[in-house]
Amino acid sequence: MAGNDWINSYLEAILDVGPNLDDAKASLLLRERGRFSPTRYFVEEVITGFDETDLHRSWVKAQATRSPQERNTRLENMCWRIWNLARQKKQLEGQLAQRKAKRRLERERGRREATADMSEDLSEGEKGDIVSDVSAHGENNKGRLPRINSVDAMETWASQQKGKKLYIVLISLHGLIRGENMELGRDSDTGGQVKYVVELARALGSMPGVYRVDLLTRQVASPEVDWSYGEPTEMLTPRNSEDFMDDLGESSGAYIVRIPFGPRDKYIPKELLWPHIPEFVDGALSHIIQMSNVLGEQIGSGRPIWPVAIHGHYADAGDSAALLSGALNVPMLFTGHSLGRDKLEQLLKQGRLSKDEINTTYKIMRRIEAEELSLDASEIVITSTRQEIDEQWRLYDGFDPVLERKLRARIRRNVSCYGRFMPRMVIIPPGMEFHHIVPQDGDMDGEIEGNEEHPSSPDPPIWSEIMRFFTNPRKPMILALARPDPKKNITTLVKAFGECRPLRELANLTLIMGNREGIDEMSSTNASVLLSVLKLIDKYDLYGQVAYPKHHKQSEVADIYRLAAKTKGVFINPAFIEPFGLTLIEAAAHGLPIVATKNGGPVDIHRVLDNGLLVDPHDQQSIADALLKLVADKQLWARCRQNGLKNIHLFSWPEHYSEGTADRNSKLENAVLSWSRGVLKDQRKAGSGDRVEHSSSAGKFPALRRRKHIFVIAVDSDSNEDLLDAIRKIFEAVEKERIEGSIGFILSTFMTISEIHSFLVSGGLNANDFDAFICNSGSDLFYSTINPEDGPFVIDFYYHSHIEYRWGGEGLRKTLVRWAGSITDKKAGNEEHVVTSAEQLSTNYCYAFEIKNAGMVPPVKELRKSLRIQALRCNVVYCRNGTRINVIPVLASRSQALRYLFVRWGIDLSKMVVFVGDSGDTDYEGLLGGVHKSVILKGICSNTSNQLLANRNYPLSDVMPVDSPNILQTSQDCTSSDVRDSLQNILRS
Repeated sequence: MAGNDWINSYLEAILDVGPNLDDAKASLLLRERGRFSPTRYFVEEVITGFDETDLHRSWVKAQATRSPQERNTRLENMCWRIWNLARQKKQLEGQLAQRKAKRRLERERGRREATADMSEDLSEGEKGDIVSDVSAHGENNKGRLPRINSVDAMETWASQQKGKKLYIVLISLHGLIRGENMELGRDSDTGGQVKYVVELARALGSMPGVYRVDLLTRQVASPEVDWSYGEPTEMLTPRNSEDFMDDLGESSGAYIVRIPFGPRDKYIPKELLWPHIPEFVDGALSHIIQMSNVLGEQIGSGRPIWPVAIHGHYADAGDSAALLSGALNVPMLFTGHSLGRDKLEQLLKQGRLSKDEINTTYKIMRRIEAEELSLDASEIVITSTRQEIDEQWRLYDGFDPVLERKLRARIRRNVSCYGRFMPRMVIIPPGMEFHHIVPQDGDMDGEIEGNEEHPSSPDPPIWSEIMRFFTNPRKPMILALARPDPKKNITTLVKAFGECRPLRELANLTLIMGNREGIDEMSSTNASVLLSVLKLIDKYDLYGQVAYPKHHKQSEVADIYRLAAKTKGVFINPAFIEPFGLTLIEAAAHGLPIVATKNGGPVDIHRVLDNGLLVDPHDQQSIADALLKLVADKQLWARCRQNGLKNIHLFSWPEHYSEGTADRNSKLENAVLSWSRGVLKDQRKAGSGDRVEHSSSAGKFPALRRRKHIFVIAVDSDSNEDLLDAIRKIFEAVEKERIEGSIGFILSTFMTISEIHSFLVSGGLNANDFDAFICNSGSDLFYSTINPEDGPFVIDFYYHSHIEYRWGGEGLRKTLVRWAGSITDKKAGNEEHVVTSAEQLSTNYCYAFEIKNAGMVPPVKELRKSLRIQALRCNVVYCRNGTRINVIPVLASRSQALRYLFVRWGIDLSKMVVFVGDSGDTDYEGLLGGVHKSVILKGICSNTSNQLLANRNYPLSDVMPVDSPNILQTSQDCTSSDVRDSLQNILRS
């Protein structure tokens, strides 16, 4: 085989030796390698990163084949397979290197441009350019109700909070969440994050100054899961104070609040939740407003008690928290738990799936965009480890450690950042409650079942369930607690145990791999891992030495740790990468030494606890050696146990929330509660009630407050005739209700208010035909007026105080002008500019640009990326069929403007109907989801602009609930009667 002689010769040499290599006859190379495995050699040395488990089968068949011809054929096929995989590996390595180089160049260029912009007039700035808004807003917000910011140095807060009545909202959407008997390990979505957020909510609910904590999650009323997940509300009873209940006021404490969204009768994995996020946001918004008013009546002297912060957990909750934060104008915190870009890099390295296949399976690009938005909107990003910052968050466009330090230094000197901002990264290891844990002492000096000295205290049932697997249950137990997921690396652990005879002789192995019924009922991935484990047990004849019970209750996990400690065992987490490793802390609290992966959070945990050994999860021998060392060396075991018990208090919730010393700036309560003074000050100055009723106008202004239904016409087109045609069809379809006044109308568009006025006049329409106008892609809001002296429109200035958060102002405008100047038509003789600033179309909160040739302008996602790299936070919208760009505040949009109307005027979102065309501007997707009804007018205002279609890294189906009953479609080339038919059920309600 040309080009493969070296592989061919090597394989032939190995096959000639045969399957059973004798050390005495083996070559020096083979003796140096010990027990040589051809399969392992090619997987680890030639095609590392690929999952070619069937190579072993091919080797066995080739070695067992007696026919030379068939043997040569198999050998040739294997040569080609290995050559192809090795080539594929090199291609992937090259692509990875290219991605890293491109990212590095983009970062360096963005950093240079940002630094150059901020260096202008630096001497004057250092002398007196004081930033009144330390969150680096581009404009001074004096005189308005500003967004509350907290990026300055944290202060000790505990004594100041006593007597305060704070309301905190946490969000964790996926997984099955309940306060007791958590089903951890039930599936890949119900893991450590569930326990983390529940215990965090409990701890916050017990804090001084915190009156109520709501943990918002999804309500699931499905026969597939327990009925408790369908309960709307569940109170989390505090664990650390018997007297705490006596101090609770009405509605106070910590609660799980389940919001219905998505399929009502089905539990679905997190990857399928993305299209339903807007529906959750609308439901959560309704709950928060209702609860704020209830708390206001109870403890706020009639003024609503608004959340002091909204804390999102995982990407989907981060996306939700950003929208809620913008709608309510309160600060946001974010905890990623695991990050999409890191997962994408790991999956690409493995070479099993292409990027498109990864996106189809994991919706990874939608997840990454949600994490980027979380960076845009968060005041503080809470991480568990330094590794998460240094190796994972730095992969994102919106975070650059070098630029972040520059911005932080300028803020400390009160020097303007010219509209740039990066969230503070705070490392806070997860906390736990340890008061109920009593470390197990003693040896296995009696029978497991029963206790003769204390017959009234029998051993926990889970002990006998585990011990029935063992021939000798008195041996130390190696315990692993992880679902059967490939990334948890359980198979390598079993191989390490099976191939190390001294370890097998000294210890037993217990694998707690979630709960299951039949293997056939498991997901294909989990079933594959479990079958591999069972085959390895059979291969190494580990019967009587490995336990793998099918069921356990969450309440029995502590008993499992106790059993392992009683046998003087070891806990192991061999995952390829572990974002944090909460089970390591749990094990330490029960007196168990640990062996853990050196990739990720365990490094930080080990640094604090010093209670075990770290290993390379890919190194099977390293895992076996570490386990053997701890099991065999009783003095080392005792020292690690003692270190863990001595230092475990550093991970307790009370430690995280104790009163402050100099290191308070690294504690979560500072991150959450340091806004309280600003909140209370602004409430005293403006009144919380102003969020709902701010206008000085009396009665029913604006008119939309008295409507039964609100129809929002958000049809996008570069043709006024198309838009006018759509408006007339909608008006004709509901002419009777329009005359009666039961239906109000909002025009939602990219146009400025002056363009709208011209459009109305030219189309023979009156401003009073509409109750409100959402302009400039959602950056301005106007109402129509009846009094001619006031003019046709009244602007809502308070809306600007909602959306101006992180608005880059003049610094952003300069960057955009420079970018526009760089887009030229090089084919033209004078390199004509393709993008030009449209000063006449720009406003204080919308920078508009006109595009002469849409085909020569990069996709909107590229411009967003460039601005994020420079720490500029904004929302870029390509509109008018790709012939205009509107750049507006990051949390401003046409869909968010509708939520603002709900917050301010109490307009029922479920009574809104949003009309769109077949496609639209690049904010089109935001108009389709939520509790409102959406009507797609087929055949109206379609566009095929490549720039608009290239807006996303993911398909529209990842954000649009295609099977939602809230989305209606008319027939093709719809008429007014088609519109009427689509609205029949809505109009009857």
